Amino acid sequence: MGSPKLHPIMFAGTGSDVGKSVIAAAFCRIFRQDGYNPAPFKAQNMALNSFATPDGLEIGRAQAVQAEAAGVVPFTDMNPILLKPQSDKTCQVVLNGRVYGNKDAYSYFKKEGREVFRSAANAAFDRLSSRYNPVVMEGAGSVSEINLRETDIVNMPMAIYAGADVILVADIDRGGVFASVYGSVLLMTPEERRHVKGILINKFRGDIRLFEKGTRMIEELCGVPVVGVVPYFSEIYIEEEDSVQLQVKKRLAELGNKVNVAVILVRHISNFTDFNMLERDPRVHLYYSNNVKDIADADIIIVPGTKNTLSDLLYLRRNGMAEAIVQAHRNGKTILGICGGYQILGTEITDPEHVESDIERLPGLGLLPVTTVMNGEKITRQTSFAMADGSCQGMKGYEIHNGTTTVCDGYTPSPLCIKADGSGEGYITDNRCMGTYIHGILDNAAFIDFLLAPFAQKTSRKATATDYETFKNEQYDKLAQHVRNHVDMNLIYEILNGERQG
Repeated sequence: MGSPKLHPIMFAGTGSDVGKSVIAAAFCRIFRQDGYNPAPFKAQNMALNSFATPDGLEIGRAQAVQAEAAGVVPFTDMNPILLKPQSDKTCQVVLNGRVYGNKDAYSYFKKEGREVFRSAANAAFDRLSSRYNPVVMEGAGSVSEINLRETDIVNMPMAIYAGADVILVADIDRGGVFASVYGSVLLMTPEERRHVKGILINKFRGDIRLFEKGTRMIEELCGVPVVGVVPYFSEIYIEEEDSVQLQVKKRLAELGNKVNVAVILVRHISNFTDFNMLERDPRVHLYYSNNVKDIADADIIIVPGTKNTLSDLLYLRRNGMAEAIVQAHRNGKTILGICGGYQILGTEITDPEHVESDIERLPGLGLLPVTTVMNGEKITRQTSFAMADGSCQGMKGYEIHNGTTTVCDGYTPSPLCIKADGSGEGYITDNRCMGTYIHGILDNAAFIDFLLAPFAQKTSRKATATDYETFKNEQYDKLAQHVRNHVDMNLIYEILNGERQG
């Protein structure tokens, strides 16, 4: 006999970056541990961090992480609409895993044509709900953006359509938790308010006993139970959804017996989760920077993926970083370009169809003898590969990119990797300069060993290779236990079984 059918549950927020994505991932894991078959759902996600599904389609990375926590294969119904910012005013719209077009904010959010997106989101939810129990939904930004209520397809209108029980998540660490919770509830319509069944206070620091009075006050003000107060954590590693956190990560090189790895902090950085495993390697000190001196101090420089390659190449030229990277290469430093970074390391990038921007042509850094032409076709696929010499078999990653990259006339192809179909991928001049389209290449311990091999004098002490899948599953289990310890799960199940009315 299967588990009883639970209501869908939505984690909506009093604002952005309150921890909705991580809390949703925790509950995906908890429900899985408790014998259910959960799946994540976010109708509309805005992020540069995306993921290629096994069938070669694109969703937000946060929903792929939540699917991992739930123990299910990610697919597009989990995130039917993905908005990928290309500038301060425009986004690439990905609908059901494929590029739908570029839109500015006004045209995307206006009422006319909105039903296309609402219908797609509702249909995706219906398909998920028929297969999984429960659907763990995530809202976006603030739940009470009343100026967008008529066109909202991700917060309360989606919860109402789904018949979801809503848990309002508030971040106490940023301050103003009483006003943010009470204001969010007060600004809801009566119908929206009926769906809010609990409040979760997130990122608490200090002795929770000191907030017991605060919990009672919130319950009295809002007429909604506080289901838990979850402490802030720093020793559980879950992939971040957006690049906000990069601003507070390490920004400087270190002296000592470690390899300094600098990731260039471009303005439109994407898929920065490429560096999570490398960052935790005990042989490495990884930091992010857009400062010329910090680049000079690095042993390895990584030019990461970007959603707007030409714009970020122009940015690197204007702030002196392009020249610093070239000089670092002359000084014997290792340079690795990933996706847009691979394109930037080439001799030239052209965009005759204005796929990315109004910039039609820019010279690259000239470190790799390849040229790139941007085109309308977007490549999204998972891939398995080995090093070009046949070593390191069975490595895995994925591709998400626009543009076709070819070897310049007069140069012989020199692929970095060989894919499972026998085709060459990327380019390598020597073990100090290389580029690849493969995101996740650094999730493979064998490739990290290859990258660090020239620095044996700094990595002489033996490092245990990390099984990244095992590591991630350990983190999901730790996260689930952390949330269980501080949330009333009996109350949650009463709510989801319909035993509690709002």
